[in-house]
Order: sequence, then C-alpha cells, then structure tokens
Amino acid sequence: MKKLIIAVLILIVIVALGVMLTLNRSHKTPNDGDSPKNPPSQNEEQTAEELIRQIMKNAEEGKVFHIPVIAGNTKWEEVENILGSPEKTEKSSVGEYAYYPAHHLSLGFDGPLVFDVRFYDERLSAIHLQDILDTLGEPEKETYYEDGTISQIILYYTVNNDYLIKWILQKPTTASPNPEVHHISVITADNPSKIANAVANMSLEEKIGQMVFAGFSGEQTNEHIKQLVVERKIGGIIFLKENLKSSRQITSLLNEVKNLNSGNPYPLFLGIDQEGGSINRLPDEVAVLPSNHLIGLKNNAAYAYDFGRLLGKQLSTFGFNVDFAPVLDVNSNPNNPVIGNRAISNDPETVSNLGIQIMKGIQAENIISVIKHFPGHGDTSVDSHLALPVVNKSMNELKKMELLPFKNAIENGADAVMIAHILLPQIDQHYPASMSKTVITDLLRKNLGFDGVVITDDLTMKAITNQYSLEKAAISSVKAGSDIVLIAHHEEKIASVLNRLISAVERGEISEQQINESVIRILRLKEKYQLTHSSVEYASIEELNKEIHTILDKYN
Repeated sequence: MKKLIIAVLILIVIVALGVMLTLNRSHKTPNDGDSPKNPPSQNEEQTAEELIRQIMKNAEEGKVFHIPVIAGNTKWEEVENILGSPEKTEKSSVGEYAYYPAHHLSLGFDGPLVFDVRFYDERLSAIHLQDILDTLGEPEKETYYEDGTISQIILYYTVNNDYLIKWILQKPTTASPNPEVHHISVITADNPSKIANAVANMSLEEKIGQMVFAGFSGEQTNEHIKQLVVERKIGGIIFLKENLKSSRQITSLLNEVKNLNSGNPYPLFLGIDQEGGSINRLPDEVAVLPSNHLIGLKNNAAYAYDFGRLLGKQLSTFGFNVDFAPVLDVNSNPNNPVIGNRAISNDPETVSNLGIQIMKGIQAENIISVIKHFPGHGDTSVDSHLALPVVNKSMNELKKMELLPFKNAIENGADAVMIAHILLPQIDQHYPASMSKTVITDLLRKNLGFDGVVITDDLTMKAITNQYSLEKAAISSVKAGSDIVLIAHHEEKIASVLNRLISAVERGEISEQQINESVIRILRLKEKYQLTHSSVEYASIEELNKEIHTILDKYN
C-alpha cells in the first residue's frame, strides 16, 4: 500500500512538472531562451513593394511606422514626453537633431517643431534601390553625400503638399549596383497654400523687406545693418571679402546676424560670391579651389560635381546658405575684362554640361546655387563694375550661345538666377537686362519657363549708378520682374530704397499681387532648403582643408 502511495505521488509530481513546463513555454517573451530577439512582424513579412507603399502611406501624415511623432506638428516637449530625453543632440546646417537610437530614430527641429523624422529600422534593409525605382518611378531629385566613412545616394519624392520623403542608400557601385536602404527621412515640404497664407498675413513693409539683399562694410555689424535686419526685416545679406578675416570671426559674425534676425519668422539668406580661383571671399587659411577655367580644361563631369560640392562645403562649414555661383557665361570674347577665367569655357555645350554639375554639387551640400549672369556676360568688352556693357546680338544668336547654359540649367533644377547689368539693344533698346521686362519677364520667365527666384547683380555697380539712382533702379528692376534687388554697398542708403519701393506699391506703380508672387517664391526657396536661425559651431579648418585636398588630388 505504502509503495502504491509513493508511486501515485511521483506520478502527480511528474504531471505537475509537465503542466508547468507547458505553461512556461506558452508565456515565454520574445527575448527569452532561444526565441528570436526581433521576431518577424507583419512588416517584415511584406514584400518590398508593400513595405514601400506602407512607408509612403505613413509619410502622407508626416509619420514613420509606429513612431507617434509627426513632422511639422509635434513639439519638442511632446517628444520628450513620448520618447524621453535623447541620447545626444547636435547642430547641423539645417537645424538641431535629437538622437534616439533605441527607437532607430533621429528628429530634426527648427525652433519648437519637428521638421524631419529620420528612421533607421532594420526592416528597411529589405528594400533595395531597384525596388524603389520600380514602385515609385524615377526620383524628382537625386543628390549624393560623402565623407571619410560613407558614400550615399539620396532620392527625393514628393508625398503631398505637406511632406516629401528622402530614401538614403549606399551609393551604387559596380560591385554593388543595387544597394539596400540605409534610412528614410520624412520632412515638411514646400506647401504653397501655407506660404501664400503667410504672405497674405505679412505687412507690405515685411514683404518689401524680403525683397532686398544687402551688404555692409566692416568686420562687425554696424548700426545700419542691425536696423535693416531687426526693424526692416530684410531678406538676405551678402558678405564681401572685407567682411571676412578669419574662420572664427566669420562664424561669430554669421551667428550674430542670425541672432539679430531671430525675432523674424523667416531666416535670412546669407550669401557670398564663392566661385573658385580668383573669386574667393574666404580667408587665406581656407584652401583655395581652382578656377572655373581649369574645370573646363579638365572637362570631367565628376570633377565638376565634386568641385561644386567643395564650394558648398566651404560655405556650409561657416553657416552661409547661398552661393552666387556657378558662372554660366560663355567666354566668347577674348577681350572680356570681367569674366575671363571665371568662365568654364568658350564652348556653350561645355559650359552647360559642367556648369550644371557644379550647380548640383553646390545644391548637394544644401547650399542655394545662384546661376549667373543672365542672359550672358561673356561677349562683353566693358566691366559692368565701371560702365554699362553692350551685347549687340539678336535673339537667334543669343539662343545658340549665351542662353544655352541657362536654358539647360533651368531644366535641371536651377533655384535662382542673377540678372546682369548689360544692354542688349536688339532685345531692349532702353533698359539694361537687370531692369528690362523684356529680358526678365518675357525671356526668362515666359520663354525659358523659369519660376524660381530672380535677383539682380549689385545695383551699386557703375553700370547702373552712372545713369540711375539706387531707388529708381530698384523700382525699375522690380517692375521688370525681379524678386530681389541686391545692394552690396552703401548700406546707409538701403532704408531709402525700401521706403521708395513701399511708396511705389502704395501709389499703384507696382501691384501688390506682383509683390506677393515674389515673396512666395522667396519663402518657398527658404523653406525648400530648410533655412534656420540656428548658430553653427566653430569649424575645424584642418579637416575642411584635408577634405578639399583629398578630393582635388583624386583628379590630378
């Protein structure tokens, strides 16, 4: 009997252990024992096409997968409530970024709002370059990013009026022609209705302010430029050689100007003539890039693109966001005193092909490229800094030579065009191009289809001041179709120009509708390049110069 009881107890214990083992297996978490750390989810079971379409669907709302953060909507304090404090934050040329590696996430901020949601989840590796092209077609824009450790291609697609998405992959190579996605970025896009509403709520004074690009004298801000930024809310500043003495001084100066403008909802254009060669505004401690003429002699598209990237890198390092480059003038007149080696070539096709690559390289560094000097300053024998040059060519002659690089650059995504101070009597007998409605509105806007920002060359050049007052020139240029007037010197006179432009609108000489259209173009461009008020850190000139020499040496 005793043996029977013991046997029954042993049986009960065995049964009980079996039940416990079964229950334990059924309640095991994904990280227990031999279960996978990241179990297959519904997303991982999808095809690449299905996954792409789900990503695009989420992007329509400014989101990525399950992350409850919405670009253009979620505020910083809300992010901290949802995700906690970031592991680190750092500033970039486009804003401040907070990093959450546990969530495979980094978030870009401009002021209080998230504008960029970057997602690095491993599920994205199931998507390859060809999958994106097969599902979404060719991208609207394609750029590259490269430093000492990575080489990436970036594909841009518009999602809707509110958002665009960037797909970031390793740059294709012969060995790996179909790379996988590294991460995605959902960012706030150019919203025409939002910008139009913003312009409708601006005062006339604020609108006119956005249409002026000013220069100033000295290595520090003076009372004139401070007043123009803080009170008159001008749209941009051009920095000259005399303003820029050392790398630390440049950074401090640009940060000060950004801080002065911080009460204005619209960041400043911060521009410079940085063409390479003799047109180099940066101090001697920064490595000098070759001239456009040497780029033309090399006649290598990859070299031209990398040259453009280096121009952009030089500028972004210090906090600039606009480069008045490349020069697309065809150097067809050997007696030209102002273009010369600044031009790529005397052949319009070479200027076009290489100039477009330089432009794209500048843009790839998130720097606005301003192509110049429309409609072509190459066949002149007078320096427009000293007098008004004349180009006595017919429209057919211009189309075969001067206009070709500009036409092709516009078709390849040019954002801004600078108008030259040259007289073309067969096109407009009375006004230089920078003040000619025939050139700006009819030729550039209507015939060539350009809807970007039009800016004049410096109105204080003698080609203009020998014949017109600054106020008269500015009014005539805006009436002709210019969006921005550039006044690089005599900052004490700019307030008068602003006042006269306002009066011209108030008395009906210039329609406010035209002003609105110009300001919409200006704000659209500022939003496209995500301009911010954020300061930049002091740069390592040694690292910048090392990168410059490394890339240039590759082509020597």
